[in-house]
Amino acid sequence: MRGSSAIRVAAWGVVAVGAAVPLVRRRLRLPPPVVTGTAAAAPLALCVAVPRTRARDVAVCALQMWAYIATYEMPNDDPERLRARVRVNYPVKVDRAIGLGELPGLRLQRALARPGAIGRADQLLVWCHWVWFLVPHASLAFLLLRRPELFARGAARMYAVFDIGVIGYWAVPTAPPWYAAELGALGEPTERPALRRMMREHGEAFWKGAWTPLYDVLGGNPLAAMPSLHFATSLMAAHLLTEAGPVPGAIGWTYALTLGFALVYLGEHYVVDLLAGTALTEGIRGAAPRLVPAARRLSGALQRLERAAHA
Repeated sequence: MRGSSAIRVAAWGVVAVGAAVPLVRRRLRLPPPVVTGTAAAAPLALCVAVPRTRARDVAVCALQMWAYIATYEMPNDDPERLRARVRVNYPVKVDRAIGLGELPGLRLQRALARPGAIGRADQLLVWCHWVWFLVPHASLAFLLLRRPELFARGAARMYAVFDIGVIGYWAVPTAPPWYAAELGALGEPTERPALRRMMREHGEAFWKGAWTPLYDVLGGNPLAAMPSLHFATSLMAAHLLTEAGPVPGAIGWTYALTLGFALVYLGEHYVVDLLAGTALTEGIRGAAPRLVPAARRLSGALQRLERAAHA
């Protein structure tokens, strides 16, 4: 076999294994470092196996998120162990200090929500939360199509938010407000806690029988609140869209701020979760210029392997 062919075969092998391992991790009882390591190697290997095109850029991002999703979900592979490790009380204490004795989310629900009902504004905020699953990637797709010179840098920063944030879910698994309310950690009756999970209320009413399987698919780790990657990635999207122009920037900031309000109001996150997400995003933006030399060395190594694979 020629050297170039051997490199391509090896690269495609890494891609195939990295894509398959998250699917079989439970059946084979693979250790989490093996799952994350093999899945994370797949997007790098694809950069060697295939010359760069827009389609390859999209596939690399998809493989990157595939590795993230596996790493995000794995703490919940053993739900009992996760519940034994989860931190419930510290964000309650911090948010009560921020809210001057009361949780900001509970203050908002008491001021704005109708007891036992989901109004139109509430529904809009729930949908703002749900469409988040598309927002980080749609923002990068906009850059790829309209401002391709900004895409590589933007994608690196966006997926750094995902990858660094998921470390917190492993190191300090933290419960969201709705979970604390259901446990009675807010000092209220567990049967009818004052803090409502309004997304679930609307989801059950809107999706009916499809809600439970839909939530099971999308909510792979319900005890992953700190930092809020919902807010952190939306904040990063707003920054990236601002670099692309004033109109996309205005759209990005409007969405990020609306989502931040929704996450607290709906009982999905504490204010401190959003502050941690903000710190994560701004920390990555601040560190990015210092990491450019290392990123260029990695890119150069992959490009040399790509040229050798297609010589």
